Amino acid sequence: MVLKEMETRGTCCLPNDVTYNVVISWLTRKGDLGEAVELVDWMRLSKKASSFTYNPLITGLFARGFLKKVEALQLVMENEGIMPSVVTYNSVIHGLLQSGQVEAAQLKFVEMRAMGLLPDVIKYNSLLNGYCKAGNLKEALWLLGDLRRAGLAPTILTYNTVIDGYSRIGDLEEARKLKEEMVEQGCLPDVCTYTILMNGSHKVRNLAMAREFFDEMLCKGLQPDCFAYNTRIRAELALGAASKAFQLREVMMFEGISSDTVTYNILTDGLCKTGNLKDAEDLLMKMVSDGLQPDCITYTCLIHAHCERGHLREARKYFNKLISGHVPPTAVTYTVLIHAYCRNGNLYSAYGWFQKMLEKGVEPNEITYNVLIHALYRMGRTWLAYHHFYEMLERGLAPNKYTYTLLIDGNCKEGSWEDAMGLYFEMHQNGVHPDYCTHNALFKGFDEGHMHHAIEYLENVVLSE
Repeated sequence: MVLKEMETRGTCCLPNDVTYNVVISWLTRKGDLGEAVELVDWMRLSKKASSFTYNPLITGLFARGFLKKVEALQLVMENEGIMPSVVTYNSVIHGLLQSGQVEAAQLKFVEMRAMGLLPDVIKYNSLLNGYCKAGNLKEALWLLGDLRRAGLAPTILTYNTVIDGYSRIGDLEEARKLKEEMVEQGCLPDVCTYTILMNGSHKVRNLAMAREFFDEMLCKGLQPDCFAYNTRIRAELALGAASKAFQLREVMMFEGISSDTVTYNILTDGLCKTGNLKDAEDLLMKMVSDGLQPDCITYTCLIHAHCERGHLREARKYFNKLISGHVPPTAVTYTVLIHAYCRNGNLYSAYGWFQKMLEKGVEPNEITYNVLIHALYRMGRTWLAYHHFYEMLERGLAPNKYTYTLLIDGNCKEGSWEDAMGLYFEMHQNGVHPDYCTHNALFKGFDEGHMHHAIEYLENVVLSE
């Protein structure tokens, strides 16, 4: 090691504190946390350690998910009387937010200010991002106000972060207000702002508004990027305007913006949903000729479209193309095929796909199990349906309302009322809220001897709401 060589060359070459700190930072970035820890310990025992010594190690430990070790390191700093710097707090807050611990990050933020260390806009933006991702929009809005009260000016990123937070939960009215406030504060919306608003509009199915935001962006003289065009294309396809969607792709090309895999996938999905399978297949060939590699989403769109129309041979053909193209299929791909064969009454082949899925190490999801449970109940194989229900639990998958409704419906049809009621109460205990289909499945199967349960439910639950 260079440090060892410097030490052996005499006093003129002895490394100083800065040298050690630089090496610790380099080792951390390189991933050699063991050596970095050894050097930090040496610095600590030599009474030469400072917050600069610990900061890179904290960042490195957070990056690898060693949260407990970070806590221990902070305790060591405190015991040694080493005051954390703004950079220390930035590293800790960023690490906590990355690991989803928003409340802990907020406490560190408050502690930082209590220490007289003033956060900058970047740190406010990080915490805002954490709040918005966690859906804590009330706190995010308060923090935005606190940023201003601290005498700091919100940046485009600040506003975009909060606008995105409101767009994600479908509150377009508040998102729009923030965009207007942004303009009033002299912070002009950029392409990212409008793309966020278009995505939000699409989320709440207000596709006309998505179109308005795109047109407004053009009127402001902003040049949409590929992501913005993809968002607009998705909205046009949802509106049923396939020709307009393809025109937008032509505009992209004219503007010198290359279509990416996402563009082709959106267009392929749109064509598949409208039944234009020949055009979708032609688009796949065009995608390949343009030098783009179709991914799992591309193939799954085509597989699903053929399965929906009962073209199982064609679906298998695209699955084989996916495999020959070294594209790993996902749980969605397999579930689409399992569902198609179950719907066709071919449980044997459906199980073949399920086994292949497991052999390839692809974990089934809740929908995969729901498909199998539904098919098994329909064919009277109750014990096997329950087997998959318990297998699902063993895999750590939480049954959803569709899983419970399928099991309740199957039990009611077989006259197993007690089991149906047991599942219904288990559903409530697990915090899964039944819907109309659940109630319909449960109550329509009751005989006279169990009708009082339905009446009791209606009196005690429905009437009390």
